[in-house]
Amino acid sequence: MIAKRIHIKGLVQGVGFRPFVYRMASLFGIHGWVVNSNEGVSIHAEGAGHRIDEFVDAIYKNKPQASSITLIETHEHEWLGFDDFSIKKSTDHSDAVTEVSPDIAVCDECLADIKKQPHRIDYPFINCTNCGPRFTIIRDLPYDRPNTTMAPFVMCEKCREEYNDILDRRFHAQPVACNHCGPEYVLKTGESVITGINNIMHKLAALLNEGRLIAMKGLGGYHLACDALNKKAVDRLREAKLRDGKPFAVMFRNLQTAHKYAIISATEEIQLTNWQRPIVLLESKKQLAAGVSMNFVTLGGMLPYLPFHHLLFEHISQDVIVMTSGNISDEPIIINDGQAEEILGNIADAVLLNNREIHNRTDDSVLRVINDKPRLIRRSRSWVPRPLNLDLNVDGILACGAELVNCFCLGKGQQAILSQHIGDLKNAETLEFFTESVARFKKLFRAEPQLLVHDLHPDYLSTRYALESGIETLGVQHHHAHIASCMAEHGIDEQVIGISFDGVGLGTDNHIWGGEFLICDLAGFERKLHFDYVAMPGGDMATKEPWRMALSYLIKAYGEVPDIKLPFLKEIPDNKIDIIRKAIELQINSPLTSSTGRLFDAVAAITGLCHTATFHAEAPMRLEAAIDPDETGAYPFVIGKSAIDTTQVIREVCSDMINKVSVANISAKFHNTMISIIFAAVRSISEISGIRKVALSGGSFQNKYILEKAEKGLAEMGYEVFTPVNIPANDGGIALGQLVIAAKLKNKNK
Repeated sequence: MIAKRIHIKGLVQGVGFRPFVYRMASLFGIHGWVVNSNEGVSIHAEGAGHRIDEFVDAIYKNKPQASSITLIETHEHEWLGFDDFSIKKSTDHSDAVTEVSPDIAVCDECLADIKKQPHRIDYPFINCTNCGPRFTIIRDLPYDRPNTTMAPFVMCEKCREEYNDILDRRFHAQPVACNHCGPEYVLKTGESVITGINNIMHKLAALLNEGRLIAMKGLGGYHLACDALNKKAVDRLREAKLRDGKPFAVMFRNLQTAHKYAIISATEEIQLTNWQRPIVLLESKKQLAAGVSMNFVTLGGMLPYLPFHHLLFEHISQDVIVMTSGNISDEPIIINDGQAEEILGNIADAVLLNNREIHNRTDDSVLRVINDKPRLIRRSRSWVPRPLNLDLNVDGILACGAELVNCFCLGKGQQAILSQHIGDLKNAETLEFFTESVARFKKLFRAEPQLLVHDLHPDYLSTRYALESGIETLGVQHHHAHIASCMAEHGIDEQVIGISFDGVGLGTDNHIWGGEFLICDLAGFERKLHFDYVAMPGGDMATKEPWRMALSYLIKAYGEVPDIKLPFLKEIPDNKIDIIRKAIELQINSPLTSSTGRLFDAVAAITGLCHTATFHAEAPMRLEAAIDPDETGAYPFVIGKSAIDTTQVIREVCSDMINKVSVANISAKFHNTMISIIFAAVRSISEISGIRKVALSGGSFQNKYILEKAEKGLAEMGYEVFTPVNIPANDGGIALGQLVIAAKLKNKNK
């Protein structure tokens, strides 16, 4: 008989790990104890040597589905003579941290319990050690009930009994509750207040049938919901949210229903049904109200992930409902009940509240399957705050991210802890969410950064936050950060050919970059090629009015706005054309840009697909949606010494428009051209440098057509290709790149 101390690091808090260890100890006849601390899980194990080895092996092989183990350390220890196995009270004795569990969708066992356990019949907050709220309710470590927003709810005798019963699935489940002791929902409609879950559900069903809008408190914030087949309701919701053209997400009753409204691959089905339950971008069958997808061929769909959602679908006749973030356009999702009543109450016909506080705001995560790999577009609920493990010391660094789809990233030891989706840092409300979340991450993960990293753009609010902090700062170039983010995800620390395609990023020459071919490692980069510069008339206004970029590219290609019959030109008054022409000629508020996004904008406007954008990246998205997949043609281009000349591309697009070639064919030929440029540029750079590894990143690589063909084609050419998977390719991944670049430079300087 021997004794061993076992220390486990990884995602081991809030996932039922201690009860799981207890059960394994009982199975293998191990005596001793298990304890949670902010450094991980520690076990004192006494028993036969081979049984302890089997015990440790079983822990690793059978760990709870939402957990992950990064390290198991064992060493001999003195025999203390325990005669049983127990769970000790959690400890908190250092600045080291264990991982905090993301929120977990309700499990099948709880959905069964909701129908048969007398004290939990139709209880909309049911959970167990394997599911339920985690990050959204945690205030501090260790993850115990007093450190969560469940603290005000005192367990009843029955729940306490389950909590203390090793054989019960709710053994040490911190949010455990029931109809007698847990949180409750209240529905407010005008002057009336409805209580009791069945009364609430009947009223919600009636409201949805009447085409009403409902504000619902969810896991990480409020949602706005309505019948997804009711055109008037959807249009009213779009108008109320000030969301002119951006598609709405929907929630399906079940997987069978999802197949009715979307074409779903096997990989997409796995993502829809896993414990994270993200929004998955699917190919639509176009059976919903037109205002849901706004003529896009894709549909953002998810399945129920809260017990409340499952109860709702039992009572309503609708198989699919709109379930969009509860906010006004460009502001953070609302989590405060008072704000929900004040703001969403003016939009919705009813507000559904509950008395469990949301401490950490989280939007629904979004992903898209490309080349059979799920790629995160928005990393938030059920992913955050799971860290990325690095082979680099990033301790003491806070990366503030970019302006659009902002996330920040906190360094702790050799872990990068990315925040939830913050949003576009363009107003006071989102900045407040950013600063509040930074403070909470610093507290939760015991960190006090000594270096703040920011984008080179001086006007980004994230940059200003860093520069006004009074702490040492470092500026990092936007596109270098994009490539470094991809490298960090894949554990690469050597030179790669980095292709960064996106909309806006300030370059080292003070121009706006966005179509970049780099040779880079984590410490630095060399710009080898870029798309030719073109004026961006009106600065940021050009991102909202793609016709401006169309005029700019026409002037560059023809020397002036040509006298040709392009439909979009008819929509622009002559005086506006004159203003743009003069602004470009006199270089007034017309910065130069090499942006891929702005080139896409121009072609989308020339083809008449998007004259004025109603949301970020609408023009490139509509151009992608128009592709004829059977078209194999492409346009000519010229790769110069340092720039890629797209003049002939624009001329040929215009020629095809004049000759009545279909927009679907033009879009496909343009996309094929972009892919051909990638192949030619990589081949050219590789022949000179000898580098065979290629990293693709930036928001434009969310384009499924381009990423699929570029990734496959480069691999067929013999290159090792790396693309973002678990970290967004868009600016939501920038902070990770900033973090590792700063760490590499910091360590290099040391």
